[in-house]
Amino acid sequence: MMSNLSQGLVQIYTGNGKGKSTAAFGLAIRAVGHGFRVFIIQFMKGRDDYGELTGLKRLSPECHLEHYGGQGWVHKGERLEEHLKEAQKAFSRAEEIVLSGEWDIVILDELINAVWFELISEESVLELINNKPPKVELILTGRNASQLLIDRADLVTEMVQRKHPFEHGVMSRKGIEF
Repeated sequence: MMSNLSQGLVQIYTGNGKGKSTAAFGLAIRAVGHGFRVFIIQFMKGRDDYGELTGLKRLSPECHLEHYGGQGWVHKGERLEEHLKEAQKAFSRAEEIVLSGEWDIVILDELINAVWFELISEESVLELINNKPPKVELILTGRNASQLLIDRADLVTEMVQRKHPFEHGVMSRKGIEF
């Protein structure tokens, strides 16, 4: 399949502020509107009640989303087997999709978190970036992007939290935070 992109870059959305995945998904909507094919893989998303799982299906077949993850939260230093297995399965799928060159844009949502939680090696991610076809745009999201990943990316946006309703007891809201 012929790519719509003349040049594919690497983008990172990182930081502690809200909006990393939302920015990537907004780009997916824009891209589909211009006839691009978008593949999204979510890491560390074991639940099935995220709104994007249903919403982005409406953009099919130009946009495809798969999510992987164990149940419950991951804590730094605890590599629970289920989380590790799911992250590695997601990364294997990501490699397959990126290297196929069949998709114009590939979004690896929360991959940076999977690296930070030591579920995926940073070296593997850098190798994937280095081996991606030149006409594939690769977008990585997640908190705690390392300097190595930042240096390798072409575009890095850091979301900075200045104020959040959680600070005043407002819990996650369906359709807004998930």
